[in-house]
Amino acid sequence: MNVYIQRASAILSKIDQLASISETTTGITRTFGSPSFLEGSRLIRQWMEALGLQTRVDTIGSVRGRWASPTKEARTFVIASHMDTVVNAGKFDGPLGIIMGLDLIEQFIQSEQPLPFHIELIAFSDEEGVRFHTTYLGSKVVAGSFDEALLDKKDASGTSLSDVIQAMGGDIGCLVSEAIQPQDWLGYFEIHIEQGPVLYNKAIPVAVVTDIAGQKRVEIMFRGMAGHAGTVPMQMRQDALCAASEFVLYVEQLAGNQSNLVATVGTLIVANAASNVIPGEVICSLDIRSNDEVILTKAYQLLQDASSQLGRARSVSVEWKLIQETASVACDARLTNLLATAIAESGYDVVRLVSGAGHDGVPISQVAPIAMLFVRCFEGISHNPLEQVELTDLAAALEVADQFMKKLITL
Repeated sequence: MNVYIQRASAILSKIDQLASISETTTGITRTFGSPSFLEGSRLIRQWMEALGLQTRVDTIGSVRGRWASPTKEARTFVIASHMDTVVNAGKFDGPLGIIMGLDLIEQFIQSEQPLPFHIELIAFSDEEGVRFHTTYLGSKVVAGSFDEALLDKKDASGTSLSDVIQAMGGDIGCLVSEAIQPQDWLGYFEIHIEQGPVLYNKAIPVAVVTDIAGQKRVEIMFRGMAGHAGTVPMQMRQDALCAASEFVLYVEQLAGNQSNLVATVGTLIVANAASNVIPGEVICSLDIRSNDEVILTKAYQLLQDASSQLGRARSVSVEWKLIQETASVACDARLTNLLATAIAESGYDVVRLVSGAGHDGVPISQVAPIAMLFVRCFEGISHNPLEQVELTDLAAALEVADQFMKKLITL
Protein backbone atom coordinates (compact mmCIF):
# COMPACT_ATOMS: atom_id res chain seq x y z
CA MET A 1 0.00 0.00 0.00
CA ASN A 2 2.94 2.38 0.53
CA VAL A 3 3.33 3.00 -3.18
CA TYR A 4 -0.37 3.86 -3.45
CA ILE A 5 -0.10 6.24 -0.51
CA GLN A 6 2.81 7.97 -2.25
CA ARG A 7 0.86 8.25 -5.48
CA ALA A 8 -2.22 9.48 -3.60
CA SER A 9 -0.13 12.14 -1.85
CA ALA A 10 1.11 13.42 -5.21
CA ILE A 11 -2.47 13.54 -6.50
CA LEU A 12 -3.63 15.52 -3.46
CA SER A 13 -0.80 17.98 -4.03
CA LYS A 14 -2.00 18.61 -7.59
CA ILE A 15 -5.60 18.90 -6.40
CA ASP A 16 -4.52 21.58 -3.92
CA GLN A 17 -2.56 23.36 -6.62
CA LEU A 18 -5.57 23.49 -8.94
CA ALA A 19 -7.82 24.50 -6.04
CA SER A 20 -5.70 27.62 -5.51
CA ILE A 21 -6.98 28.92 -8.86
CA SER A 22 -10.36 30.53 -8.24
CA GLU A 23 -12.48 33.54 -9.07
CA THR A 24 -13.10 33.98 -5.34
CA THR A 25 -10.98 33.94 -2.21
CA THR A 26 -13.43 31.76 -0.27
CA GLY A 27 -14.34 28.36 -1.65
CA ILE A 28 -13.48 27.56 -5.26
CA THR A 29 -15.21 29.03 -8.29
CA ARG A 30 -14.05 28.31 -11.85
CA THR A 31 -16.92 28.94 -14.24
CA PHE A 32 -16.69 28.24 -17.94
CA GLY A 33 -14.60 30.75 -19.87
CA SER A 34 -13.56 32.85 -16.85
CA PRO A 35 -9.91 33.92 -16.35
CA SER A 36 -9.59 31.38 -13.52
CA PHE A 37 -11.03 28.67 -15.75
CA LEU A 38 -8.45 29.47 -18.42
CA GLU A 39 -5.62 29.50 -15.89
CA GLY A 40 -6.72 26.10 -14.58
CA SER A 41 -6.93 24.81 -18.13
CA ARG A 42 -3.35 25.87 -18.81
CA LEU A 43 -2.11 24.12 -15.66
CA ILE A 44 -3.86 20.85 -16.56
CA ARG A 45 -2.40 21.00 -20.06
CA GLN A 46 1.07 21.53 -18.59
CA TRP A 47 0.65 18.40 -16.48
CA MET A 48 -0.40 16.42 -19.54
CA GLU A 49 2.55 17.71 -21.56
CA ALA A 50 4.95 16.84 -18.74
CA LEU A 51 3.89 13.20 -19.18
CA GLY A 52 4.56 13.36 -22.90
CA LEU A 53 0.91 13.31 -24.00
CA GLN A 54 -0.17 14.83 -27.29
CA THR A 55 -2.22 17.75 -26.01
CA ARG A 56 -4.68 20.27 -27.33
CA VAL A 57 -7.56 22.45 -26.20
CA ASP A 58 -10.62 21.75 -28.32
CA THR A 59 -13.17 24.25 -29.60
CA ILE A 60 -15.41 24.09 -26.51
CA GLY A 61 -12.39 24.55 -24.20
CA SER A 62 -11.84 20.98 -23.00
CA VAL A 63 -8.21 19.99 -22.44
CA ARG A 64 -7.34 16.73 -24.18
CA GLY A 65 -4.21 14.61 -23.84
CA ARG A 66 -3.57 11.48 -25.90
CA TRP A 67 -1.24 8.52 -25.34
CA ALA A 68 -1.19 6.64 -28.61
CA SER A 69 -1.10 2.90 -29.08
CA PRO A 70 1.46 1.55 -31.56
CA THR A 71 -1.55 0.08 -33.36
CA LYS A 72 -2.78 3.05 -35.36
CA GLU A 73 -6.21 1.60 -36.10
CA ALA A 74 -6.83 0.85 -32.41
CA ARG A 75 -9.88 2.29 -30.72
CA THR A 76 -9.78 4.94 -28.00
CA PHE A 77 -10.43 4.51 -24.28
CA VAL A 78 -11.29 7.81 -22.60
CA ILE A 79 -10.56 8.66 -18.97
CA ALA A 80 -12.21 11.93 -18.03
CA SER A 81 -13.95 14.29 -15.66
CA HIS A 82 -14.66 18.03 -15.56
CA MET A 83 -12.55 21.03 -14.56
CA ASP A 84 -15.30 23.62 -14.07
CA THR A 85 -17.00 24.12 -10.70
CA VAL A 86 -20.19 25.36 -9.13
CA VAL A 87 -19.98 28.63 -7.22
CA ASN A 88 -18.24 28.22 -3.84
CA ALA A 89 -17.29 24.63 -4.61
CA GLY A 90 -15.04 22.05 -3.02
CA LYS A 91 -11.79 20.94 -4.63
CA PHE A 92 -12.51 17.29 -5.48
CA ASP A 93 -15.66 17.34 -7.63
CA GLY A 94 -14.26 16.89 -11.15
CA PRO A 95 -10.52 17.48 -10.65
CA LEU A 96 -10.18 14.19 -8.73
CA GLY A 97 -11.00 12.18 -11.85
CA ILE A 98 -8.74 14.23 -14.11
CA ILE A 99 -5.69 14.08 -11.85
CA MET A 100 -6.16 10.40 -11.02
CA GLY A 101 -6.34 9.83 -14.78
CA LEU A 102 -2.95 11.53 -15.11
CA ASP A 103 -1.54 9.12 -12.53
CA LEU A 104 -3.00 6.03 -14.25
CA ILE A 105 -1.53 7.02 -17.60
CA GLU A 106 1.83 7.76 -15.97
CA GLN A 107 1.95 4.15 -14.72
CA PHE A 108 1.44 2.85 -18.25
CA ILE A 109 4.13 5.13 -19.62
CA GLN A 110 6.62 4.05 -16.96
CA SER A 111 5.88 0.36 -17.54
CA GLU A 112 6.71 0.77 -21.25
CA GLN A 113 3.99 -1.77 -21.96
CA PRO A 114 2.55 -1.37 -25.47
CA LEU A 115 -1.14 -0.53 -25.28
CA PRO A 116 -3.71 -2.31 -27.46
CA PHE A 117 -5.80 0.89 -27.49
CA HIS A 118 -5.27 4.64 -27.44
CA ILE A 119 -5.91 6.46 -24.16
CA GLU A 120 -7.32 9.98 -24.20
CA LEU A 121 -7.48 11.93 -20.96
CA ILE A 122 -10.06 14.73 -21.12
CA ALA A 123 -10.67 17.59 -18.72
CA PHE A 124 -14.16 18.58 -19.81
CA SER A 125 -14.80 22.32 -19.96
CA ASP A 126 -18.31 22.60 -18.55
CA GLU A 127 -20.24 19.86 -16.80
CA GLU A 128 -21.90 21.96 -14.11
CA GLY A 129 -23.69 24.38 -16.43
CA VAL A 130 -23.35 27.35 -14.07
CA ARG A 131 -22.77 30.13 -16.59
CA PHE A 132 -25.25 29.18 -19.33
CA HIS A 133 -27.58 26.92 -17.32
CA THR A 134 -26.98 23.96 -19.59
CA THR A 135 -24.85 21.01 -18.57
CA TYR A 136 -22.35 18.72 -20.34
CA LEU A 137 -21.07 21.25 -22.89
CA GLY A 138 -17.65 19.59 -23.14
CA SER A 139 -18.80 15.98 -23.20
CA LYS A 140 -21.61 16.66 -25.68
CA VAL A 141 -19.05 17.99 -28.14
CA VAL A 142 -16.87 14.88 -27.70
CA ALA A 143 -19.95 12.64 -28.06
CA GLY A 144 -21.09 14.44 -31.20
CA SER A 145 -24.41 15.51 -29.66
CA PHE A 146 -23.81 19.23 -29.10
CA ASP A 147 -26.86 21.30 -30.06
CA GLU A 148 -25.66 24.31 -32.04
CA ALA A 149 -28.78 26.22 -30.99
CA LEU A 150 -27.01 26.60 -27.63
CA LEU A 151 -24.50 28.94 -29.26
CA ASP A 152 -27.07 31.75 -29.00
CA LYS A 153 -27.65 31.13 -25.29
CA LYS A 154 -26.65 34.12 -23.14
CA ASP A 155 -25.23 34.38 -19.64
CA ALA A 156 -26.37 36.88 -16.99
CA SER A 157 -24.29 39.64 -18.60
CA GLY A 158 -25.80 39.08 -22.05
CA THR A 159 -22.69 37.40 -23.48
CA SER A 160 -23.51 34.50 -25.79
CA LEU A 161 -21.92 31.06 -25.66
CA SER A 162 -20.65 31.68 -29.18
CA ASP A 163 -18.91 34.88 -28.00
CA VAL A 164 -17.23 33.03 -25.12
CA ILE A 165 -15.98 30.22 -27.36
CA GLN A 166 -14.49 32.72 -29.80
CA ALA A 167 -12.94 34.75 -26.96
CA MET A 168 -11.17 31.54 -25.85
CA GLY A 169 -9.79 31.15 -29.38
CA GLY A 170 -12.25 28.50 -30.57
CA ASP A 171 -13.71 28.28 -34.06
CA ILE A 172 -17.40 27.40 -33.77
CA GLY A 173 -17.25 25.93 -37.25
CA CYS A 174 -15.01 23.16 -35.87
CA LEU A 175 -17.35 21.93 -33.13
CA VAL A 176 -18.59 18.95 -35.13
CA SER A 177 -15.08 17.77 -35.98
CA GLU A 178 -14.11 17.55 -32.29
CA ALA A 179 -16.23 14.43 -31.72
CA ILE A 180 -14.77 10.95 -31.35
CA GLN A 181 -16.67 8.86 -33.86
CA PRO A 182 -18.80 6.02 -32.43
CA GLN A 183 -16.77 3.33 -34.18
CA ASP A 184 -13.55 4.69 -32.64
CA TRP A 185 -14.68 4.37 -29.02
CA LEU A 186 -13.52 1.49 -26.83
CA GLY A 187 -15.03 2.88 -23.63
CA TYR A 188 -15.19 5.62 -21.03
CA PHE A 189 -14.06 5.61 -17.38
CA GLU A 190 -14.60 8.28 -14.75
CA ILE A 191 -13.47 8.37 -11.13
CA HIS A 192 -15.58 10.72 -9.00
CA ILE A 193 -16.41 11.43 -5.39
CA GLU A 194 -19.72 9.87 -4.38
CA GLN A 195 -21.33 13.22 -3.41
CA GLY A 196 -23.53 11.24 -1.04
CA PRO A 197 -23.24 9.61 2.41
CA VAL A 198 -23.56 5.88 1.64
CA LEU A 199 -19.86 5.02 1.50
CA TYR A 200 -19.08 7.28 4.44
CA ASN A 201 -21.71 5.60 6.59
CA LYS A 202 -20.57 2.13 5.55
CA ALA A 203 -16.88 3.02 6.06
CA ILE A 204 -16.07 1.62 2.60
CA PRO A 205 -13.67 3.55 0.34
CA VAL A 206 -15.08 2.86 -3.14
CA ALA A 207 -18.18 1.75 -5.04
CA VAL A 208 -19.10 0.81 -8.58
CA VAL A 209 -21.81 2.88 -10.24
CA THR A 210 -24.58 0.92 -11.94
CA ASP A 211 -26.80 3.77 -13.20
CA ILE A 212 -26.94 7.54 -13.47
CA ALA A 213 -30.34 8.94 -12.56
CA GLY A 214 -32.47 10.78 -15.09
CA GLN A 215 -33.23 14.42 -14.36
CA LYS A 216 -35.82 17.04 -15.18
CA ARG A 217 -35.26 20.69 -14.33
CA VAL A 218 -38.18 23.09 -14.39
CA GLU A 219 -38.75 26.81 -13.90
CA ILE A 220 -42.15 27.68 -12.43
CA MET A 221 -43.60 31.18 -12.24
CA PHE A 222 -46.44 31.92 -9.84
CA ARG A 223 -48.07 35.24 -10.74
CA GLY A 224 -50.68 36.75 -8.44
CA MET A 225 -51.28 40.38 -7.52
CA ALA A 226 -48.94 42.57 -5.53
CA GLY A 227 -50.69 44.68 -2.93
CA HIS A 228 -50.36 46.65 0.28
CA ALA A 229 -49.63 44.37 3.24
CA GLY A 230 -51.78 46.45 5.53
CA THR A 231 -54.91 47.05 3.45
CA VAL A 232 -55.77 43.90 1.48
CA PRO A 233 -57.85 41.43 3.56
CA MET A 234 -56.33 37.97 3.90
CA GLN A 235 -59.19 36.20 2.14
CA MET A 236 -58.95 38.54 -0.88
CA ARG A 237 -55.23 38.17 -1.57
CA GLN A 238 -53.55 36.62 -4.59
CA ASP A 239 -50.28 35.86 -2.81
CA ALA A 240 -47.81 34.26 -5.22
CA LEU A 241 -45.39 33.34 -2.45
CA CYS A 242 -48.02 31.45 -0.47
CA ALA A 243 -48.89 29.45 -3.59
CA ALA A 244 -45.20 28.74 -4.23
CA SER A 245 -44.70 27.76 -0.58
CA GLU A 246 -47.51 25.21 -0.75
CA PHE A 247 -45.92 23.81 -3.87
CA VAL A 248 -42.52 23.50 -2.19
CA LEU A 249 -44.03 21.49 0.65
CA TYR A 250 -45.92 19.27 -1.80
CA VAL A 251 -42.65 18.55 -3.63
CA GLU A 252 -41.07 17.42 -0.36
CA GLN A 253 -44.12 15.31 0.53
CA LEU A 254 -44.31 13.57 -2.85
CA ALA A 255 -40.62 12.67 -2.97
CA GLY A 256 -40.58 11.70 0.69
CA ASN A 257 -43.32 9.13 0.14
CA GLN A 258 -41.77 7.62 -3.00
CA SER A 259 -38.70 5.39 -3.06
CA ASN A 260 -36.17 5.91 -5.83
CA LEU A 261 -37.09 9.57 -6.28
CA VAL A 262 -35.58 12.85 -5.08
CA ALA A 263 -37.01 16.30 -5.70
CA THR A 264 -35.68 19.72 -4.75
CA VAL A 265 -36.75 23.34 -4.96
CA GLY A 266 -33.41 25.11 -4.78
CA THR A 267 -34.30 28.71 -5.67
CA LEU A 268 -37.16 31.07 -4.89
CA ILE A 269 -37.05 34.53 -6.44
CA VAL A 270 -39.61 37.01 -5.12
CA ALA A 271 -40.02 39.91 -7.54
CA ASN A 272 -39.90 43.39 -6.00
CA ALA A 273 -39.70 41.88 -2.52
CA ALA A 274 -40.48 44.13 0.43
CA SER A 275 -41.70 43.51 3.96
CA ASN A 276 -44.88 45.54 3.42
CA VAL A 277 -45.81 44.20 -0.03
CA ILE A 278 -47.87 41.09 -0.79
CA PRO A 279 -45.71 39.05 -3.18
CA GLY A 280 -47.13 39.32 -6.68
CA GLU A 281 -44.66 37.18 -8.59
CA VAL A 282 -42.41 34.30 -7.56
CA ILE A 283 -40.14 32.15 -9.71
CA CYS A 284 -38.93 28.84 -8.33
CA SER A 285 -36.79 26.01 -9.61
CA LEU A 286 -37.61 22.31 -9.50
CA ASP A 287 -35.11 19.47 -9.85
CA ILE A 288 -36.46 15.90 -9.87
CA ARG A 289 -34.36 12.75 -10.35
CA SER A 290 -34.75 8.99 -10.57
CA ASN A 291 -33.08 6.13 -12.42
CA ASP A 292 -36.58 4.75 -13.10
CA GLU A 293 -38.07 6.58 -16.09
CA VAL A 294 -41.63 5.53 -15.20
CA ILE A 295 -41.32 6.98 -11.69
CA LEU A 296 -39.66 10.15 -13.00
CA THR A 297 -42.32 10.76 -15.66
CA LYS A 298 -45.20 10.13 -13.24
CA ALA A 299 -43.72 12.43 -10.59
CA TYR A 300 -43.16 15.16 -13.18
CA GLN A 301 -46.81 15.05 -14.23
CA LEU A 302 -48.09 14.94 -10.65
CA LEU A 303 -46.05 18.00 -9.74
CA GLN A 304 -47.16 19.92 -12.82
CA ASP A 305 -50.80 19.11 -12.06
CA ALA A 306 -50.33 20.09 -8.40
CA SER A 307 -48.86 23.47 -9.33
CA SER A 308 -51.89 24.21 -11.51
CA GLN A 309 -54.34 23.14 -8.80
CA LEU A 310 -52.60 25.26 -6.16
CA GLY A 311 -52.64 28.23 -8.51
CA ARG A 312 -56.36 27.90 -9.19
CA ALA A 313 -57.14 27.60 -5.49
CA ARG A 314 -55.40 30.94 -4.83
CA SER A 315 -56.33 32.74 -8.09
CA VAL A 316 -52.66 32.72 -9.04
CA SER A 317 -51.56 31.95 -12.60
CA VAL A 318 -48.85 29.33 -13.06
CA GLU A 319 -46.34 29.08 -15.90
CA TRP A 320 -44.45 25.80 -16.12
CA LYS A 321 -41.29 25.69 -18.23
CA LEU A 322 -39.17 22.57 -18.73
CA ILE A 323 -35.57 23.81 -18.80
CA GLN A 324 -33.62 20.59 -19.17
CA GLU A 325 -34.13 16.84 -19.13
CA THR A 326 -31.84 13.85 -19.39
CA ALA A 327 -32.83 10.22 -19.44
CA SER A 328 -31.46 7.77 -16.91
CA VAL A 329 -28.36 5.92 -18.04
CA ALA A 330 -27.21 2.39 -17.27
CA CYS A 331 -23.46 1.88 -17.06
CA ASP A 332 -22.06 -0.81 -19.33
CA ALA A 333 -22.54 -4.29 -17.84
CA ARG A 334 -19.19 -5.68 -18.96
CA LEU A 335 -17.11 -2.71 -17.76
CA THR A 336 -19.12 -2.51 -14.54
CA ASN A 337 -18.50 -6.19 -13.79
CA LEU A 338 -14.83 -5.71 -14.58
CA LEU A 339 -14.70 -2.81 -12.13
CA ALA A 340 -16.56 -4.80 -9.47
CA THR A 341 -14.04 -7.64 -9.87
CA ALA A 342 -11.18 -5.16 -9.47
CA ILE A 343 -12.74 -3.90 -6.24
CA ALA A 344 -13.16 -7.42 -4.86
CA GLU A 345 -9.64 -8.50 -5.84
CA SER A 346 -8.26 -5.38 -4.16
CA GLY A 347 -9.81 -6.60 -0.92
CA TYR A 348 -12.82 -4.28 -0.60
CA ASP A 349 -16.53 -4.98 -0.31
CA VAL A 350 -18.34 -4.49 -3.60
CA VAL A 351 -20.96 -1.77 -3.20
CA ARG A 352 -23.15 -0.94 -6.20
CA LEU A 353 -24.70 2.53 -6.25
CA VAL A 354 -26.98 4.60 -8.44
CA SER A 355 -25.63 8.10 -9.00
CA GLY A 356 -28.24 10.70 -8.20
CA ALA A 357 -25.91 13.36 -9.58
CA GLY A 358 -25.44 13.79 -13.31
CA HIS A 359 -22.06 13.18 -14.90
CA ASP A 360 -20.38 13.56 -18.28
CA GLY A 361 -20.95 9.85 -18.81
CA VAL A 362 -24.60 10.68 -19.64
CA PRO A 363 -23.95 12.06 -23.16
CA ILE A 364 -20.97 9.75 -23.66
CA SER A 365 -23.19 6.70 -22.99
CA GLN A 366 -24.97 7.40 -26.28
CA VAL A 367 -21.83 6.51 -28.24
CA ALA A 368 -19.68 4.35 -25.94
CA PRO A 369 -19.82 1.91 -23.02
CA ILE A 370 -19.21 3.75 -19.74
CA ALA A 371 -17.98 2.83 -16.24
CA MET A 372 -17.75 4.91 -13.08
CA LEU A 373 -15.91 4.45 -9.79
CA PHE A 374 -17.12 6.35 -6.73
CA VAL A 375 -14.73 7.39 -3.96
CA ARG A 376 -15.89 8.03 -0.42
CA CYS A 377 -16.05 11.67 0.65
CA PHE A 378 -16.44 13.16 4.11
CA GLU A 379 -20.07 12.85 5.26
CA GLY A 380 -21.11 12.82 1.60
CA ILE A 381 -20.62 16.59 1.42
CA SER A 382 -20.14 18.06 -2.06
CA HIS A 383 -20.64 21.37 -3.88
CA ASN A 384 -19.27 22.86 -0.68
CA PRO A 385 -15.81 23.99 0.49
CA LEU A 386 -16.02 21.22 3.15
CA GLU A 387 -15.68 18.57 0.43
CA GLN A 388 -12.92 16.19 1.52
CA VAL A 389 -11.37 12.84 0.55
CA GLU A 390 -9.06 10.90 2.86
CA LEU A 391 -5.59 9.93 1.65
CA THR A 392 -6.23 6.23 2.36
CA ASP A 393 -9.47 6.26 0.37
CA LEU A 394 -7.67 7.85 -2.55
CA ALA A 395 -4.99 5.17 -2.34
CA ALA A 396 -7.67 2.47 -2.34
CA ALA A 397 -9.27 3.99 -5.42
CA LEU A 398 -5.90 4.02 -7.18
CA GLU A 399 -5.37 0.33 -6.42
CA VAL A 400 -8.81 -0.53 -7.81
CA ALA A 401 -8.32 1.65 -10.89
CA ASP A 402 -4.94 0.02 -11.57
CA GLN A 403 -6.53 -3.43 -11.43
CA PHE A 404 -9.38 -2.30 -13.66
CA MET A 405 -7.06 -0.91 -16.33
CA LYS A 406 -4.85 -4.01 -16.27
CA LYS A 407 -7.92 -6.19 -16.79
CA LEU A 408 -9.07 -3.95 -19.62
CA ILE A 409 -5.78 -4.48 -21.46
CA THR A 410 -6.20 -8.25 -21.39
CA LEU A 411 -9.76 -8.27 -22.81
